[in-house]
Amino acid sequence: MRFPLALTAKITGHLIRHKLRRTPRFALVLQLEPLHACNLACTGCGRIREYSTSIKDVVPLDRCLAAAAECDAPMVSICGGEPLIYPQIEQLVQGLRRQGRIVYLCTNGLLMRRKLCDYLAAIYQPKFETALQELLADKLISPAQAETIRRGNPEGRPVIRPSQWFYWNVHIDGVEYTHDLMVEREGVFQECVQAIKLAKRLGFQVATNTTVYRQTNVEELEDMFRFFSALGVDGHTISPGYDYDAAKQDMLKRLGKDPAEFFLTRALTRQKFARILDWGDRFPILGTRVYQEFLAGLRELTCTAWAIPTYNIRGWKAPCYLITDAHYPTYAEMLQKVDWDRYGVVDGVVRDPRCANCMVHCGYDPSGALGTNYQPGDHWKNLKYTFAPRPKPCALDPELVRRVFNGASAGRGHTSTSPAPAAKPQLKPNAPLPSVAKAPEPVGRHVAHPDHTAQATASSVPSNRHGAKPSGA
Repeated sequence: MRFPLALTAKITGHLIRHKLRRTPRFALVLQLEPLHACNLACTGCGRIREYSTSIKDVVPLDRCLAAAAECDAPMVSICGGEPLIYPQIEQLVQGLRRQGRIVYLCTNGLLMRRKLCDYLAAIYQPKFETALQELLADKLISPAQAETIRRGNPEGRPVIRPSQWFYWNVHIDGVEYTHDLMVEREGVFQECVQAIKLAKRLGFQVATNTTVYRQTNVEELEDMFRFFSALGVDGHTISPGYDYDAAKQDMLKRLGKDPAEFFLTRALTRQKFARILDWGDRFPILGTRVYQEFLAGLRELTCTAWAIPTYNIRGWKAPCYLITDAHYPTYAEMLQKVDWDRYGVVDGVVRDPRCANCMVHCGYDPSGALGTNYQPGDHWKNLKYTFAPRPKPCALDPELVRRVFNGASAGRGHTSTSPAPAAKPQLKPNAPLPSVAKAPEPVGRHVAHPDHTAQATASSVPSNRHGAKPSGA
């Protein structure tokens, strides 16, 4: 099937239970931001500006886990900021897994190989030396990293391990030239590719997440999907770039650019996503078929931002991931106090002008699963899409590789005119929020599943090798 059965069953079971109980609003995915510090300053991202006064703060580990238990979403997307900067990221992943949750760790990829090497060090034995030499030969690790791996992990530090319940979710906004331009640093795309290759070699599940902007070339997106399909990537999230306030302010004040020349209107979103149904058939695009129809302009949906809530340094962010009107100490209080009927676009009527151009997945993808704006056959469409055979991987032909590596590695680099990202800040726990009591674990709900750790032996690690790689990649 297109997506793993265990994950599909967990999310579907959660949805059905709440439907049978007639729960009016409930969480499907928690977007957990343990910090907002980042080692990049990407065009189109407003997080650093919006939370500039608390950029050095982190959410304590116990409060992160309490938030996940409180809203009880079956899936947690750890985002930020750059989550791999979070000092206790390994403990956070382990804690969420002990709660029985699916974990997506969103990352820009720059620190990902370091964490993968930590895992290799934790499992290293002399019999793995052949596999280690393969990784060195393919330049997936450096000689210095190999030496660190050989020393092992005598202190027993926690590491992130492969599991059917864990995904690396790597930010990729196009092929090399475009992606490096968007993240405002050359070489990031190449690092992401190497990190993805190493993760797949070690048995991890990997997804990518892509934001589409006005300048995005649709043909380039298809090359991106084909390339990462050839690398064995397990899924793709793709969403339109939306002109929310913090991102607009960052573009105006930091870059001196007009946001209208960068972000998508609803009409432009439908143009850019005209092929989304075809992409969904050919590539493992994550989400519902109904949401894809919405992006293509074939139907309307009503926003259900409460189904993908955001928890961060200041509490539960409302009304959604992108618009901030308030922060609440508990998820229940947010659900109760927010006037949800004030937001979104319903039957073409804009309720809040800030929502006019929004069609992003964190507001509308859950709508496709929850049955808002239901049309006969919608459930069948979603089931058919989910349980269809997984699309076959694409071939990694030289011409595709040439088109993908069209930036710095091909001598077409660009120099960012924006200020260099600040040095990594010294993080500290944030000032206390009103306490969030950890909800008791419901009986029979989230059963902890043992990690399905990949057997990184000399024979199994090289068996996942992929085809030819471009020079310098």
